Order: sequence, then structure tokens, then C-alpha cells
Amino acid sequence: MTTSSSPSIVWLRDDLRLADNPAIRAAVDRGEPIVVLYLLDEESRGIRPIGAASRWWLHHSLTALGDSIAERGGTFVLRRGAAAEALPKLVDEVGAGAVFWNRRYGGTREVDAALKTSLRESGLEAQSFQANLMHEPWTVTTGSGTPFKVFTPFWKACLEQGEPRASLPTPQTLEGVTGVDSDDLADWALLPTHPDWAGGIAEAWVPGEHGAHERLEQFCGDGLEDYAAGRDEPSQDATSRLSPYLRFGEISPFQIWDRVQRGQLSPAARRNAPKFLREVGWREFNYNILFHFPQLQTDNFRPEFDAFPWSKPRQEVLEAWQQGRTGIPLVDAGMRELWQTGYMHNRVRMVVASLLIKNLLIDWRVGEAWFWDCLVDADEANNPANWQWVAGSGADAAPYFRVFNPMLQADKFDRHGEYQRRYIPELGTDDYPSPIVDLKESRAEALEAYDHLKNAQLPAG
Repeated sequence: MTTSSSPSIVWLRDDLRLADNPAIRAAVDRGEPIVVLYLLDEESRGIRPIGAASRWWLHHSLTALGDSIAERGGTFVLRRGAAAEALPKLVDEVGAGAVFWNRRYGGTREVDAALKTSLRESGLEAQSFQANLMHEPWTVTTGSGTPFKVFTPFWKACLEQGEPRASLPTPQTLEGVTGVDSDDLADWALLPTHPDWAGGIAEAWVPGEHGAHERLEQFCGDGLEDYAAGRDEPSQDATSRLSPYLRFGEISPFQIWDRVQRGQLSPAARRNAPKFLREVGWREFNYNILFHFPQLQTDNFRPEFDAFPWSKPRQEVLEAWQQGRTGIPLVDAGMRELWQTGYMHNRVRMVVASLLIKNLLIDWRVGEAWFWDCLVDADEANNPANWQWVAGSGADAAPYFRVFNPMLQADKFDRHGEYQRRYIPELGTDDYPSPIVDLKESRAEALEAYDHLKNAQLPAG
């Protein structure tokens, strides 16, 4: 391909939106034609290939984004391969003069840094931007300059930095480039076909930037008013359900902050705003941990847990947990919600994780991997960090001896059984199984295993 201009390439990753996208804004401001690139990279160092439910979401998110770009006259290119080879190849094809992207914070940042260096050495403009975190990890440190390991002082330090920047508007036009080859999205085979198990996910979600803002408006109009009182009750629609949109960058935390802090809210919603934004802050905290500890998915953040005596999981027990057949209703309802919708209420996530880790003594990494495959919001920071939080091995973790009793949790947060009956129609009949584990005995065994850890004369807390 030949061109007399020097186009800009915008390399998108987990930022599949046009509004509040600094990389796109930089390309528009540069004034040259733009190629928007999505690269399916499952090969580069530090990449964790996404799970099945996330692949479903990605397909539909890319479809929605491609439509939005086309409506504005832009060029959207899909490519597959390692970034170090695929990106320079596209640069050569289009004769690009600049490449822009928004920063990542896990192990892949080394790939990005190397590319930035090589592109600049080739005479191109190469810039990265802050887009997906309000507070980048190196900007929030303790008084001694070290990373925070406890959430509350971390979030206090974030708030003391003042208001985040205002979100950026959507570009109305995008001058494209003709004649650039692009993969066919269908050839990536992101969607399940044999069988198509995603019907419930499709009913529950509308991927894409428009869907994200519809959900935010719905939450600000209804859910936020009941957030403090209802967020722990899984039968209620009192949580934001924005996590998959944040995970794929169809909405940014800056946009959420703008809408909640600067937009119109009812007095009741306004009172709940700080509590909700604190949960957005928890995501920022998890990314802060990931930045400083990129092996979060595979290694205990607290290395003393390397000595924990995990049990070898029996296949039938693990499958009972995965399939929602443990005989413990709140756990089974959560696991079935996960399978049907690609999502699980946060309170229930803690309960099902506690059962696996503490009552069944199965390594947290086994559960984290299952969630990674089944969740539409499977996030490289949140997913392992939250599993390690429950396990007691993570940053700001719950003590290992805190074992969630799923029966008591159900009595407290689903006292009328509405959530449990929604996902377990056979509850109360002979078709529902007996519990696979005695909660009292298994709790005692978990505490005994924790004593083993302490008796190894390693720091326990």
C-alpha cells in the first residue's frame, strides 16, 4: 500500500471505546488519517489468553466498536499475532508516522516499552497515555515511597490527590485509510458453536460502549439509591454490573467518576456515591498490586502461604463445585449464575471461593482459573487479587481463619431464598443433592491446616 500522508495507528487493547480515549484523541489532534488496530495477541510474553466467556464478550465488543468507527468514516483493522512482529508490519504497510496506545499495567508493559523504543528508533512518534486507571501505580506510594499493601490508606492517598481529570469527548469523525487488509472477526472463532452455551450470557448483557453507558445510567437512576443497603443482597439489582465494561475498557473509571461526582443524582444516590466509588478504588488498588507483583495469578503474594498444605482435589468434588451441585444452596446458586450469565454477585463470589479454599482445602489457583474461563469480567488484576484476598495469601487479605459459612451468609443476605430459588429450581426436592462436605468439620480442618502454617515458624499475619 502507498500513501502520500503518514497515518497514525491507534493500537487498542483493553480500551474498546471512542469516548475518553486519549490515544484516539492524540491521533485526531495529529491531523493525519487514522488506522484503529485491534491485535489479538495470545503469544507475547506476559499475555494471559482470555477465557471462553471473555472471548464471547470480545467478539461482540469488537463488532460494536467496528460499527462505531465505520459510522465516523474510520478504518478498523483486526490482526492476530505477537505485537513485536504484527505492529511494525502494519506500520510498514500503511507508512505510519505515529503509533499511539493507552498504557497497560501487568507483565505486558515490557512488550509495550520495547515497542516504544524500537518505533522511536525507527523515526516514528510513539506515545502511550493514561486511560484505564485514575491513579497510575507509580503515582500513589506510602510516605517512604513504597507501594501500598493495604487498601484503606491507598484509597485515602488517591483521594488526597484531588479530582481526576475530566473525561474526553467522542470524536465525531475519523478520517480513515483505504486498502488496509483486516482479518475477518468470524475467523477468530471467539464464539462458542459446538454447543453454543452463551444463550444466557447474551440475554444478560449488551457488550460495547453504548451498552456500558446504558448500564451506568440505569445504575445511577435506580441502583445507586439502594447501593449501601442492597449491594450485599444477590437477589437485588443494587450493584453497578459495570465490571465487564471496565474490564474491556468500554467505559473508563474517569467516565464513571464524572457521572457519579459531577452528574445529577438523587439525594439518596448522592449519599451512596462515596461507597460505590470506593469499589472503583478497589480495582485501582488491585492494579497497583499487579504492577508491583505481575506474577499475581500464579504466586502467593504472601510467600509464607507457599507452605500451606493444600489437598489434591478429587475430580468429583471439584466438578460438584464447578457445576453447582455441592448441596449447599447459596454456593450452588452462585456457580449456576456464573455458568448461565458469565457473572456472579460479589458477595456470593466470596462465599463460593471460601468454600473451595477453606472447606475443601483446594488451592485458590484452581478456583481462579475456573473463574478466568467463565467470567465475562475476568480481569488480570481483580480476578487473582480477589481470590488471594479470600485465601488470606494476598494484599490486605482476609485472615485465613475467617471462613464464610454459606448457610449463615444465605440467612443474612438471601433470607427469603429468592436468589437461591432463581438458580436452583429443584431446591427442596429429592433431586437436590446432600452437602458434599460438613461445614463444621471442614472448618476445623481448615483451621488445623492454618495452624500447620503457623507452626512452620513462618509469619502468619
